[in-house]
Amino acid sequence: MTAMSDQSAIDQAVRRLALALDSLDAAVERRQQADRSEEGLASQVHALGIDRTRLAEALDSETARSRHLESTNREIAQRLDAAIASIQSVLDANE
Repeated sequence: MTAMSDQSAIDQAVRRLALALDSLDAAVERRQQADRSEEGLASQVHALGIDRTRLAEALDSETARSRHLESTNREIAQRLDAAIASIQSVLDANE
């Protein structure tokens, strides 16, 4: 009977070992998936950083362009006001 109980104990140990190995395999697979996800997220964060830099540069450029256009617009408005005043004074002088 000892041989039978020894065999039964061995069988149980083998089953426990197989279950433990299955659990370990599953844990390794979950870890690999998590690592792949993390790498994917890191790649996305990097791409977003590049996009952010590009957009910030474009915004700076457009802001400078807008300021230049505003300045040019003010200068043109002043010239038009001066031209209108000049024309008005000529018209007033001829009346």
